[in-house]
Amino acid sequence: MQRPFTQMVDPTLAEMGKNLNEAMKMLEENPRSADDEGDINKYTRKDIPGPLQGSGQDMVSILQLVQNLMHEEDEEEPQSYRRIQNVGEQGHMALLGHSLAAYISVLGRERLRKLTTRILSDTTLWLCRLFRYENGSAYYHEDDREGLLKVCRLVIHSRYEDYTTEGFSVLCNRQPVIYISAASRPGLGQSLCNQLGLPLSCLCRVPCNTMFGSQHQMDVALLDRLLKDDLQSGKCPLLLVANAGTPGAGHTDKLARLKELCNQYNIWLHVEGVNLATLALGYVNSSVLAATKCDSMTLTLGPWLGLPAVPAVTLYRHEDPSLSLAAGLTSSQPVEKLRALPLWLSLQYLGHNGIIERIKHASQLSQKLLEHLKNLSYIKTSVENEDSSPVVVFKYNYEGSKSDSTLNLSIIEREADAMNQWLGDQLALHVPSCGVDIVELEDEGTCVRFNPLMTSAGTTAEDIEHLVQCINVKIPIIQNTLQLREEFRLEVERIAGLLYIVDYSWAGLGVLRYDHFTEEVDETKREAEQEKINAALLKKLNELESDLSFSTGPEFGAEKYCVYIGMVSEDVDISELVETIAAMGRDIEENSKLLENMTEVVRKGILEAEEQLQKANEERLLQEGVLRQIPLVGSVLNWLSPFQATPKGRTFNLTAGSLESTEPTYSSKAQGSGMTPPATPTSGQTRRYPGQKLFKRLSRNSDALSETSSISHLEEVETMESLSTPEMQPPSQPIFEALPSQPTTLESGTPSEVSQDVEALSFQTEESEGLR
Repeated sequence: MQRPFTQMVDPTLAEMGKNLNEAMKMLEENPRSADDEGDINKYTRKDIPGPLQGSGQDMVSILQLVQNLMHEEDEEEPQSYRRIQNVGEQGHMALLGHSLAAYISVLGRERLRKLTTRILSDTTLWLCRLFRYENGSAYYHEDDREGLLKVCRLVIHSRYEDYTTEGFSVLCNRQPVIYISAASRPGLGQSLCNQLGLPLSCLCRVPCNTMFGSQHQMDVALLDRLLKDDLQSGKCPLLLVANAGTPGAGHTDKLARLKELCNQYNIWLHVEGVNLATLALGYVNSSVLAATKCDSMTLTLGPWLGLPAVPAVTLYRHEDPSLSLAAGLTSSQPVEKLRALPLWLSLQYLGHNGIIERIKHASQLSQKLLEHLKNLSYIKTSVENEDSSPVVVFKYNYEGSKSDSTLNLSIIEREADAMNQWLGDQLALHVPSCGVDIVELEDEGTCVRFNPLMTSAGTTAEDIEHLVQCINVKIPIIQNTLQLREEFRLEVERIAGLLYIVDYSWAGLGVLRYDHFTEEVDETKREAEQEKINAALLKKLNELESDLSFSTGPEFGAEKYCVYIGMVSEDVDISELVETIAAMGRDIEENSKLLENMTEVVRKGILEAEEQLQKANEERLLQEGVLRQIPLVGSVLNWLSPFQATPKGRTFNLTAGSLESTEPTYSSKAQGSGMTPPATPTSGQTRRYPGQKLFKRLSRNSDALSETSSISHLEEVETMESLSTPEMQPPSQPIFEALPSQPTTLESGTPSEVSQDVEALSFQTEESEGLR
């Protein structure tokens, strides 16, 4: 009968595990109720450091602070990209290991030594058996490059006997050389030289095959020549870094041949890469199996098994423990050996079968995706060996209109890279559980990579199905966009006022700019006008109800003041789209000119109105006489002999920019009839079918709809504008009018008063334009 958990475990350890489980539940659940919204501000000041509070806080408050910092929304990052993964029970074991390491470190020295020795021995034995590495030792490290660094120091100590006493002076006679593949991860060789204190001349990058074999594998014949040349020049070849799964495409070097070459020249062979995980499977490809004969290898078990915060492991073979201690591969401090504790707990929790099952599941996902991609003629895969690599790299196979011209081939490559960049972004956005990313390969350009061992912990077979479905949806959009690009260019070049911008790196229909005519000589003012018009055009385009996307393009793009049009589907009417953009641009330009001239027109109208009203007042004074102007006498005289005067006012027509008499207005009021009111405009709606959006046509072969779509759409835009925005007609009431009851004169205003009147009129005009 199994004993209860509290009786089997020390109460302190039981309490530690309980607190850890409660903390993990709180951090993963992410509760945010309405009552907590008021307290968020005190937890979200992550960019503003504050003083340490005088009174201590309880664990719940501290965990609440950590939770809010973890789940705080980032405005710049889409919601689909935020993948806060639930670590699961195996992850809890790894995290418990860090807590136990802190607890164990306070034990007595002898007890601590025995415990750490057992943990280190068990973990090393399990890993060597799992990955077929016999008689190996292990070094556990946080940085995955640190193991290679320690191995380099071990080799230096082995090849230079006086290095311990003489130091770097012994390296002057025979310069050490470290060989690294050109397909290795960027910055690895430079980091080694910096940490070892060696000049970059000690680093030799071995090119990959260019004529025969994979273009991602190290050129063995060239490496042989480089070794011979270095030996003849008095240098000391130290170490070769090979790949069992390159960072980009997951290709494996010819490890068996490289091992023979290293034995011939007495060079240390170090291997790293994601394909080393397949050594734990029952069947291992011969190219990867050769890694078991290397001198050292680095394993990144955290990403492979979905374990958080577990160290990387470097397995190596060396018979001299003193040199290993000098190189830092072993330590006499028991606390240093506790690095293996999280991994020790996690491996026991998963078990041998669980570890193999996880690696096997990742390989099966890659095989499943590869089988689907083979059935897609427009997808090209870059896989070295289907049985040895769990990495799948693919791209949209765009051939373009190939010719012998190098320029055309370069354009095709740039367009293909842009489309594959867009495809990768869309797949990562819509199927985030697969963890696809984008990789730049020297021979293939921009590609999409699926690496389940490194990025897709928790991915299922259903996620692969969704990924393939998303590919089938996005590829027709890419094809249609590429087909319509030439038609778009021709339409833009055909219409005056539009300028086609060449940008092959843009994943979309194309780029254009509304190039307005101006006589401005100042370059700065001309660019400001250009920016203003195109910004207004972009704003109006985004207000349209269409499926197209309009933007300003890349943030650091070479072109400015442009309208970038995104990806399009098959049923887009290019002619209607371009003509609509041109009509909107002209409308914006005309309105801009109207606003610029409004100030001067209004000022001239005010001065002219002052002169005419002054003359009208003088004429009326002559007709009425001087006696009528005396207040008391004038009232009696007007009562005895009323004077009939015809009101003569003035109205200012903003559209015509001229003064007009108000006599027709008064006569129409007196007679009860006058000018016929303008007829209500009739709606000339475009002939659109139900559900049909702007710039859409039912089919590309529909000639009748295609011939009339652009004209009808322009009529629709003009009609809707006339219905929604009142035309600038003369006001019904006069702006400047002399009242007949009392002599009135329009006093000449000061320049500031005139400016205020102009600004008021301009503001009203801008509001009208905004409503339009």
